[in-house]
Amino acid sequence: MDDLSAMSADYSADAIVVGAGHAGIEAGLALARLGAKVTVLSITLDNIGYLACNPSIGGSAKGHLVREIDALGGEMGIAADKCCVQLRMLNSGKGPAVHSLRAQVDKYAYHTYMKNVLENTPGLTLRQGEVKRILIDGDRVEGIETVLGQTIKAKAVVLACGVYLKSDIIIGNVIEHRGPVCFNRANSLSESLERDCGIALRRFKTGTPARINGDTVDFSALEVQCGEDTPYSFSLTGKKVNKKGRVCYLGYTNPRTHEIIRENLSLSPKYGGLIHGTGARYCPSIEDKIVRFADRDRHQFFLEPEGGDTKEMYVQGISTSLPVSVQLPVYRSIRGFEKVEIMRDAYAIEYDCIDPSELFPTLAHKRLEGLFFAGQINGTSGYEEAAAQGLVAGINAARYVAGKSGIVFSRKQSYIGVMCDDLVTKGTEEPYRMLSARSEHRLLLRQDNADLRLGGIGSDIGLLTGKRKNAYTKLKKHTERALALISSESTVFDGEKMKIADAVKRGMEWTRVARILAPYKLCDMAVFEAATEVRYDGYIRREERAVREKMRLENMPLSADTDYFTVGGLRTEACERLNAVRPLSIGQASRISGVTSADVSVLIVKCCGIKQ
Repeated sequence: MDDLSAMSADYSADAIVVGAGHAGIEAGLALARLGAKVTVLSITLDNIGYLACNPSIGGSAKGHLVREIDALGGEMGIAADKCCVQLRMLNSGKGPAVHSLRAQVDKYAYHTYMKNVLENTPGLTLRQGEVKRILIDGDRVEGIETVLGQTIKAKAVVLACGVYLKSDIIIGNVIEHRGPVCFNRANSLSESLERDCGIALRRFKTGTPARINGDTVDFSALEVQCGEDTPYSFSLTGKKVNKKGRVCYLGYTNPRTHEIIRENLSLSPKYGGLIHGTGARYCPSIEDKIVRFADRDRHQFFLEPEGGDTKEMYVQGISTSLPVSVQLPVYRSIRGFEKVEIMRDAYAIEYDCIDPSELFPTLAHKRLEGLFFAGQINGTSGYEEAAAQGLVAGINAARYVAGKSGIVFSRKQSYIGVMCDDLVTKGTEEPYRMLSARSEHRLLLRQDNADLRLGGIGSDIGLLTGKRKNAYTKLKKHTERALALISSESTVFDGEKMKIADAVKRGMEWTRVARILAPYKLCDMAVFEAATEVRYDGYIRREERAVREKMRLENMPLSADTDYFTVGGLRTEACERLNAVRPLSIGQASRISGVTSADVSVLIVKCCGIKQ
């Protein structure tokens, strides 16, 4: 008989990732692919990569994040390509800086794909379990204990808990202690974060619309929204495809819809005082829209398929937490929805999260070594924002385990860098959403050049390997060749012979450039990138000059251990804010609210020893 006393469910790993949503997936894969032995814990294996809100990946600014994740060696772009049912390029009528790809995906296929990837990644152990507490030894993490009493020791722990920390689903006056889509919530970890880690928590709120039965919709009353003829893909290694198979629909609320909502505002948990968490300004509920934009007689919404093998459809733009007795009349007041049947009720969800200013730009905690945070636990909103943070946290946790220094993605390099810097430097008082307007150098950070901006970094880190690295190397060589040819070769445009570069600046489309350069057998993406660089050359050079000037400040390091009250010449408010954020550079310090240009001058002289 086996000696049971010698057996134990406890074990050790290099790292633990808590949560298997979009942040947890990227963190776990990055750790394992960089050689760490990692355990990914999910409260249920049925929610891995689950699209609990809209069935889409990408969109304005979010598409940039997905392309950057792919350029660095992450998985989201590949998954979106494989599970896509419709593709559209948003903002295509504007400049290339704001072009952003958006894919409708089959949410169930996406979950299955991501679960399969995790299960088949060497070095990655996937387990179902809920964390009871974080194990701390002095000022460093040493593992976790589950609610079932299992202990897993590790050098690094990445918390990617999404919106599951003591989450409450709220519909009318009904509160259910559950996570998204009625999955179980995490009941114990919040207490451990406060008690064992000394981390203060706060409540944020988000919401989701009803899912309706597509068979009960009169689609003839709605406007068809098809995919595009131009083939696209999120991943550089993905086959560019024209995904038009599934259609979405555009519709509008009306005065009767708004009247029903106004008559029942007292029953809304937000306006009735039941909701206390801070909601996302950029994704308001339909109640918020009616109150904030009282002069408007209609609001648009999009009806989107949830997947290929379900009749459920997602009503984007009509999130609500009104009682179920009000939800059905609200939806049925809409043209085309007169006989609609709700399959899943809309709801609001409140959850615990941290103040991200407690983190370094590596997403490591400032006080507790080996503890990293990623995703909505950092106060962000959105799949893409979460996945990007998961990748950053996973890369840096792997480097921490290996005894290497962390990697900071700068604002001049990527939207990922902008987001991380915003979170840790400025913090956020509401669910943070990535917007192109947040990037001061967005002309340089286009989604089309994500591979050229970040492929080298992904390769150096060790995540971009094999076919993906080869594709990046090929794109880089082809783009350089295309730029040289555009600058040297001539063509006839508007009846004049001129350099191709001059023709491009006068309006020649990149597709025509591609035809001229066809004998050189360059890939289309390289020609597009080269033509874009040439067309906006003057603006790009100006942006690059601005970046170089700002990098002067970014390259002036500050010690994370400095007590700024000991630095003479700083105002008290500046000392308090600097001690709270603990910036790693003069550049980061200059972006902290409450730090003035005079304070920055003092820091340059006193902390960097540079005479002004």
